[in-house]
Amino acid sequence: MATPDLSDLPNLDPESFRAPDPSNLALEGDPGHPPRILLLYGSLRESSYSRFAAEEAARLLQVMGCETRLFDPRDLPLPDSVKETHPKVAELRELATWSEGMVWSSPERHGAMTGIMKTQIDWLPLSMGGVRPTQGKTLAVMQVSGGSQSFNAVNQMRILGRWMRMVTIPNQSSVPKAWMQFEKGRMKPGSLYNRIVDVCEELTRFTWMIRTRSDGLTDRYSERVESAEKARARINASANQT
Repeated sequence: MATPDLSDLPNLDPESFRAPDPSNLALEGDPGHPPRILLLYGSLRESSYSRFAAEEAARLLQVMGCETRLFDPRDLPLPDSVKETHPKVAELRELATWSEGMVWSSPERHGAMTGIMKTQIDWLPLSMGGVRPTQGKTLAVMQVSGGSQSFNAVNQMRILGRWMRMVTIPNQSSVPKAWMQFEKGRMKPGSLYNRIVDVCEELTRFTWMIRTRSDGLTDRYSERVESAEKARARINASANQT
């Protein structure tokens, strides 16, 4: 494996850092391209700590061999207020379809994830025609708080990840007193930064392992029954027309 360029990540200890090795994780027949990770954040503030955390995660994921894209939720309308063809909705759904894994990073506001975070998730359907934009894909959850450490937002996002049929990794990040942990948009070194490194490592590993197995892991009896019933209904309808 090529030695990753850590010049933009001064908080990483080069002796301790190891990029996940796909040769130990990927199955035969893996597409071979870098894992594709979409990052969503839940605040529109100019100094958005949830965005700073997502951007920090994106940098880490890139040196771990991933391709990343960050969705800007600005101008994304409320669910059901516009048609699905709205440019921001279409952009979000295209990115979700492109991705093989996601990072959701939200502030905790009034003991919960923000409405901005939930709006992005609500615009992602379980199915779009024959495409399932979230099912079987990996997910990492992170939150930032203005006060003491809390896990309300990450716990809520875990529930949503399960509902969206995603493989949510065990590790997670919760950054308390976020205003003390960032300077000029970059996260300061320390145990909280190291935890985000852990999350990115684990997400990368899980994505390598899951992406060629996702169809087998998400194959469901109930959906096969439903598909068979729809097929029989189409055959019967065709027979009746003749």
